[in-house]
Amino acid sequence: MKKATFYTIPLMIAALALPATAAHAHEPLYKNGRQIFLVAPDGSLLDYIPEYGSVVMGRDGRGRPILLDRNGNLVATEMSAGDYRAIRDSYGGAPAPAANGWGRRDWRQNDDRFAARPNRFDETPPPRWNDGPRASFPQAPEIPAPANPETSGERPAARTSSAKADMNVVALQVFLDRNGISPGVIDGLMGDNVRKALDAYAKKSGRAVDPEADKETILQSLSLEGGLPVRTYTITAEDAAGPYVASIPSDYGEKAQLPALSYTSVSEMLAEKFHMDEAFLKTLNPDADFSRPGTVIKVVTPGAKQKGAVARIIADKGRKQLFAYDAEGRLVAAYPATIGSNDTPSPSGTVTVERIAIDPNYTYDPKKNFKQGDNDRVLTINPGPNGPVGNVWIALSKPSYGIHGTPDPDRIGKTSSHGCVRLTNWDAQELAGMVSPGVTVEFID
Repeated sequence: MKKATFYTIPLMIAALALPATAAHAHEPLYKNGRQIFLVAPDGSLLDYIPEYGSVVMGRDGRGRPILLDRNGNLVATEMSAGDYRAIRDSYGGAPAPAANGWGRRDWRQNDDRFAARPNRFDETPPPRWNDGPRASFPQAPEIPAPANPETSGERPAARTSSAKADMNVVALQVFLDRNGISPGVIDGLMGDNVRKALDAYAKKSGRAVDPEADKETILQSLSLEGGLPVRTYTITAEDAAGPYVASIPSDYGEKAQLPALSYTSVSEMLAEKFHMDEAFLKTLNPDADFSRPGTVIKVVTPGAKQKGAVARIIADKGRKQLFAYDAEGRLVAAYPATIGSNDTPSPSGTVTVERIAIDPNYTYDPKKNFKQGDNDRVLTINPGPNGPVGNVWIALSKPSYGIHGTPDPDRIGKTSSHGCVRLTNWDAQELAGMVSPGVTVEFID
């Protein structure tokens, strides 16, 4: 068997010791006193027990037992009753390829079926993932799409148009997020931030992804590395307790009177925790009471924070994207970014990181910075994720400029800042964990 490109299946060369008997499709088996199901690649329950010697046993990337035929084709995955039901219930009880991500029956790499797609970063186009059977997720209900945002740095205007979230795009966004290439908020919408992330992924991995042709391969990769893109989550007492504030005023003078710029709701906090657009989170859970502990909701499963040491950062003003490289010049991470504006442009040339602050106070000085509203004196705004710079401040060697978070993650890459580099809070936190004073930041047009 050829080695898989994006995952490894360590086969145990031993026959599965199962009796040569048949079983009803919905009749569970028991192993070590635990109820298990054999789940076929299409998401249905296997309607027979494979005969002794007809399959070999292996484990997938998550360590779950799998059964393969002698040609290396997936026959079934062993799952506990709880795991199977959780996956089934996450997708409305539909036992389809979309329900568990195992639609591909041949787990081997087919090198002669790689195609190519142009890549802006390199002259040589990277190879594309395998073609294969197409898988798709059930469609989510209509959700609002962002309206044209203002550039004042205040809370976004209410969304007025509507667009339909595509669960295949959700899977793609989760895949990119897990691979250190941020698509911004996960919302199921195929926008510029996702397209930029696809280019960055090709640069980082040397392999391009076609969102249409590679749907099934994306699902398979997700199921093996980190689990399915959507899972259930139970709201805890700590989640419901907060602290929260009733609302965040737009005026900086009023902000300065608050003890903290906290989240305004459980749904806002959870959306940020799972890198989601809050409207999309609510659409996935239309009947959920987010304030009640014990409520079970559906959330996406983003990636863990990237690890490593960043030695150089490029802030690309034209692409509205930030790229982080290690000392060997390898791309570590890429983030959609809001970089400056016509009124307050970002610096040009190269600066350096001077210090990193987590949950910082924000000092507003109209003489040094911009003028906000009628505020004409220095103000200190207390920390919080809804503060003007979110919950991270990476100070640069040019005074008053930095890389920071934002209270409005859905606007990243779609509006202007006051000269700084604005990321989502979770992206800024990830970057803060990989940089140190002295790292260079180059602004390019």
